[in-house]
Amino acid sequence: MSKQKVVVAMSGGVDSSVAAALLKEQGYEVTGMMLRLWSEPGKENSNRCCTPDSMAQARRVAGILDIPFYVIDAKDVFRETVVQYFLDGYARGETPNPCLLCNRQIRWTFLLNHALALGAEFMATGHYVRIKKEAGNAQLLKAVDPAKDQSYVLHVLKQDQLKYALFPVGDYPKPEIRAIAEKFGLPTATRKDSQDLCFLAGEDYRNFLQRNAAEILKPGKIVTREGETLGQHTGLANYTIGQRKGLGVQSAVPLFVLSKRAEDNTLVVGIQEELGISELLARDVNWQSGVVPSAPFRAEVKTRYTAKAASAWVWPLDENQASVKFDAPVRDATAGQAAVFYQDEILIGGGVIQI
Repeated sequence: MSKQKVVVAMSGGVDSSVAAALLKEQGYEVTGMMLRLWSEPGKENSNRCCTPDSMAQARRVAGILDIPFYVIDAKDVFRETVVQYFLDGYARGETPNPCLLCNRQIRWTFLLNHALALGAEFMATGHYVRIKKEAGNAQLLKAVDPAKDQSYVLHVLKQDQLKYALFPVGDYPKPEIRAIAEKFGLPTATRKDSQDLCFLAGEDYRNFLQRNAAEILKPGKIVTREGETLGQHTGLANYTIGQRKGLGVQSAVPLFVLSKRAEDNTLVVGIQEELGISELLARDVNWQSGVVPSAPFRAEVKTRYTAKAASAWVWPLDENQASVKFDAPVRDATAGQAAVFYQDEILIGGGVIQI
């Protein structure tokens, strides 16, 4: 009986390395694939997902596991989709999350197509999430380790992608993953996790915008909700919702960024009590089951990857939209980030926040 073929998306980190090791141990025919992603001109090979060191680590792991290893050039498609999405989002006055688009378009479209062309029946990544497949339907569940759960960034995946998906590390807490890496003698066992956007190479995003989209950093007014002008901002993209420091305005009480109005290039600030929203609209909503719920439902909603989930009613609307009404105001909802819906450990779906 021939073994089932699986391609593992490798990054040179411990999670994808252990994913490959576990699948080989489980009897799969494993192939490692790594994407060569775009780096800023003049900073070649600085993309954190594919530095020369990361590539060397992934190649070493593949050698230790005795599996084939390929590097796929994705520089152009990454620049045209993910980086452009990042720039366009800030131009709209949003705070975009390019990891969402990267997972949908780069990993689970571009790389998946390469895996299938190679004859693979499955593709695996080192994401901390669990998947349950039954009756031709795939359901994503939160990872066993709540501190590492990455289901938030995978809410964008559809059934025709999930049917190929395997997530071997989602059943383990992070310390156990490192222990498994040591057991297999993998050099990535002690490698640090990377949290930043890969193409920023550890740099502040504002510097990246200044070099690549300086035209969107236009000065404009800083006003209160009542319309009183307090000063001038240096470009909406330089500020985040809830920001307190670095506003450059004089006030007897602490002021926070309440909203960014792209239509008139205005930064709205106010006191702490004015922070927070009770409802939002989500666009580009993806329902994980592939079926739009027929009625409003209760859910726990995360409005950022690191945010605590908040109880809410979710109303499915036409044109892939949903309205979310929270039981109590939430402070960290930001246009361009995702609102992701859960019921207990089950991921229901999510979309991009509009406020």
